[in-house]
Amino acid sequence: MLAVSWINSQIVFDGVVQGLAIAVIAVGVVLVYRATRIINFAVGNMGVVGAAVLSLLVVQYHVPFWIGLVVALLLGLAFGAVVDLAIIRRLRKSPRVVVLVATIGVSQLAAAIAIKIPAPTTIGIHYPSALSGSWTVAGVNVRGSDISILIIVPVTLIALTWFLDRTTLGRTVKACASNPRLARLSSISPKMVSTMVWALAAALSTLSVVLIAGQSGAAGDLTTLGPQTLSLALVAAVIGGMTSFRRTIVASVLIGLVESLVNYNYIDQPGLINLLLLITVVVAVLFNRERAEESGVFAFTPRARPIPVRLRSYRWARNVNKSGVFLLAIIAVVLPLVFTKPSTQQTFTEVLAFAICATSLTVLTGWLGQLSLGQMAFAGLGALFAARLVEGGVPFWWAIVATTAGSAVLATILGLSSLRVKGLYLAVVTFVFALAAQQYFFSLHVLSGGSSDGSDLPFSPGKLFSLSFPGQRTYYYVVLVILALVLLVASRFRDSGVGRSIMAVRDNENAAAGYRVRPAWEKIRAFAIAGALAGLGGALLSGAYANVAFAGPGSFFVVDASLSLVAMVVIGGMGSVTAAVIGAVWVIGIPALAPNNAVLGLLSSSIGLLAVLLYFPRGLMQIVYDARDSFLSWADKRFGKEIAPTAAMPPAKAAPIQPEDREAGVPTLSVADLRVSFGGNMAVDGVTFNVRAREIVGLIGSNGAGKSTVMNAIGGFVPATGSVRLGDEEIGGKPPAYRAGLGLGRTFQSATLFPELTVTETLLIALEGKHETGLISTALALPRASRRGRHDRAAVGDLVEMLGLGEYRDHYIADLSTGTRRVVELAGLLALDAKVLCLDEPTAGLAQRETEAFGPLIVTVQRQLDASVLLIEHDMPLIMGISDRVYCLETGSVIAEGAPAEVRENSRVIASYLGTDERAIVRSGRSPLRTTRPPGGPETTDTPAAIER
Repeated sequence: MLAVSWINSQIVFDGVVQGLAIAVIAVGVVLVYRATRIINFAVGNMGVVGAAVLSLLVVQYHVPFWIGLVVALLLGLAFGAVVDLAIIRRLRKSPRVVVLVATIGVSQLAAAIAIKIPAPTTIGIHYPSALSGSWTVAGVNVRGSDISILIIVPVTLIALTWFLDRTTLGRTVKACASNPRLARLSSISPKMVSTMVWALAAALSTLSVVLIAGQSGAAGDLTTLGPQTLSLALVAAVIGGMTSFRRTIVASVLIGLVESLVNYNYIDQPGLINLLLLITVVVAVLFNRERAEESGVFAFTPRARPIPVRLRSYRWARNVNKSGVFLLAIIAVVLPLVFTKPSTQQTFTEVLAFAICATSLTVLTGWLGQLSLGQMAFAGLGALFAARLVEGGVPFWWAIVATTAGSAVLATILGLSSLRVKGLYLAVVTFVFALAAQQYFFSLHVLSGGSSDGSDLPFSPGKLFSLSFPGQRTYYYVVLVILALVLLVASRFRDSGVGRSIMAVRDNENAAAGYRVRPAWEKIRAFAIAGALAGLGGALLSGAYANVAFAGPGSFFVVDASLSLVAMVVIGGMGSVTAAVIGAVWVIGIPALAPNNAVLGLLSSSIGLLAVLLYFPRGLMQIVYDARDSFLSWADKRFGKEIAPTAAMPPAKAAPIQPEDREAGVPTLSVADLRVSFGGNMAVDGVTFNVRAREIVGLIGSNGAGKSTVMNAIGGFVPATGSVRLGDEEIGGKPPAYRAGLGLGRTFQSATLFPELTVTETLLIALEGKHETGLISTALALPRASRRGRHDRAAVGDLVEMLGLGEYRDHYIADLSTGTRRVVELAGLLALDAKVLCLDEPTAGLAQRETEAFGPLIVTVQRQLDASVLLIEHDMPLIMGISDRVYCLETGSVIAEGAPAEVRENSRVIASYLGTDERAIVRSGRSPLRTTRPPGGPETTDTPAAIER
């Protein structure tokens, strides 16, 4: 097994040299992340352009190396600056994960440009280096390229560190990374800093590729350095926490040493280093305390406007969406009858199989918001598993079923292990996984043991009932039927509680948990669905070619195929089921029509991906929806039937409700000695209070007093010590969804809810939280699931009419005003049938007139639910007017409690919160709302007829 002694000076020397070369590009990754909080997946290929030009200048035109290097570095600087100005800057308001997807397009574009640069005619010559020759020093073979790295890299890294630490321009990078808004106030332009760091990162990438190619690459073979180099650099950057240059450099050198050890001692296992990198990056991500949560919503789902009311009586208008699907189905059926060439029909089958794989990424990325860059590697594992089953005597189609189920199980296990890995870091982990699968897993004997050449495994389709597959057409139609079933089931999931719950977790995990949705369970469920579809698509794809090509240039399961799958989903439209088919046709089908047309190839990958992100961020499906909306708008004007106006529904009154039998004196919510600390700072210190049945308790205090933290601790959204009891049950330490299931309702200060869902979908999530939506019953459209769906939609209709939200029921939450979102939050509490309402500043962001109308609405909802209320509010007339008791917090502790009038007159409250301004004190007690809720009297409050929206 050992090629040489386990370790010697040559191994150590080579490892240090390789690690230093990796450190340059890893520092570029950290540099961009520190300044912009973006993981740059293009950094591996951004340097290939300049490196290719250097090779051409030095080898072909005999330009001195140092002059060529300066030209290459300048090209790198220019390329990085153009990327920032033309792409990154235009996406600056997008979620960071979306920008990460854009860097994948930049990477593909850079590789395409490098390929188009003329290669030296003497293509076999070694890549140029600053120094040539070789020497033996103390038994160590030292090449000129090694000395170049040992000199150039330390000088470069020292100069970069000095620039960032000692110059004003360099310090602005740190300033923008720490606090962009404060940097702007200090006359620092984050845009200028972004351009500078992208240019520097591209120059560092160029230098790294030049040095690495000088060690081992041929002058005409540079594009193969990108993915492997990037994976090494990403792992080093993750170990460095994406912020520390010093740790990143040390990690790079250690990775270089490990790579050198593995390459020397395990020659027969070339992919072992990729397996070690995968293990390392998973451990590093799990223990990385500097992870930043993704604040933006990773969803650009295509949106279609509701059918105009005047057209809803027409059957053709109600079914207009189905017409497009019907047209696609007709085209799909006719295609193999028109194009009879077997190779063409094989390509059509390839498109269908890729559409199934793209649907898996639609679930994982479009619905869950988790970017996977290794989905085709997962499909490859499923295909190899199926091939091995067939090799063992299992019929082909039973092997397809088994690999679908097995892939779901494997994806569930991976989902469990990756619950703490999400957003940007999941993309890093899956990218490294894709390389590990390509280089190591696929070659394992348990998966590829039957391969005769180490690159493919026989996998010929067997008979399906009476169907045989002598040619491609019959197999195409079978795959087409399977795709149709996949799209039908996926559409049912999307329009049921399964899809809505997954997307709720994507949009707002805390709000979803407050609606009884279990985020961990929904993530695992999404991973399982995506895994099953990926395994199915991979096996069907391999069946079209009668073998599983797991290695070599013809493989469908390499890293580039996974990146192409991302392009399909983005180009088609993330989150849309039908868009997966459009993306597969665009990326796979169109280039196949003209395989020698380079322009079509670029449009279907790098340029197409970037163009969609920049100009059609919701994908090509949005163009289809826009055309559909324009047609319906025209039809509405031409054929729309006049509808007789109906009288507006009067505001709902709170009907008398029989109170539940509760033991006298037992609080509905009881908090004792609650403590919350963040990094050693005590945010909540020994807070104790209770909320009795049908009581409204106010919580006041200055900003930073700990009010929202107390409410978060009660809801289970932050770790806390002490006791939290809901009725007779201790709920401290329980997850938020469990607490919500016991009747704890919560609204949040930001009122974000679920931006990419409609009002109806949001309220359906609240209703569906009362019961589990089954995968099987939804997929098969069983009567019980259908009845439940109709019942829930009818209940939503009653809710929106009761609260005056009828005209907004089909509007997306992101399109609503703050006031309307606040009303939707209260509607959600009604749908949840909550018994304790925790309202965190429900009037924040509202105008004064809206705030005055909101007090009676809160009382109405409280009476409707026969619930208790814990209310945080800064509007003193409101909170003093509707509260039975009030607690005041200061620096995390209770300083006063009692009736509103008593607390209002408390000297500590005046000094800490109300201040000594007599007008503020008087205003805090002058509330017209108090007369609307006489203690113990009959309910006289109406829901306000309108809240400004």
